[in-house]
Amino acid sequence: MRFYDPNGLRYGIPTYPFRLAPDGLATRRQLRARGLRPGGQEVAAQILWCSRRYRAGLRVAYLYRLDLAMPVRPMTPAKWAALAKANTARRTCPECGRDVGCTISTSLGMCVACADAPALAA
Repeated sequence: MRFYDPNGLRYGIPTYPFRLAPDGLATRRQLRARGLRPGGQEVAAQILWCSRRYRAGLRVAYLYRLDLAMPVRPMTPAKWAALAKANTARRTCPECGRDVGCTISTSLGMCVACADAPALAA
């Protein structure tokens, strides 16, 4: 197998092909689904696979040990307030000051009504 290197001799860390990682290891996304986080531990292994979707063609997913993972820190009221404030800022048009109800497109930099206003006036 091309990416099977459990001793880490070829790639520097233990490497496994897609879907063949041993039990006891998980990606960040898998840890989060279990309510865990890496907690400062080093990468224990990696998964390598080829993908036609990406220009480089080679994808990697880092694996962390489940026994060293720590619980996710809970959101505090201050964090919830900061998140709400940031989301409100992303929905507020800088031209007219209205909350448009969805995130403003970064390519326009303003709400659709303000972006279309010069075209309608002409």
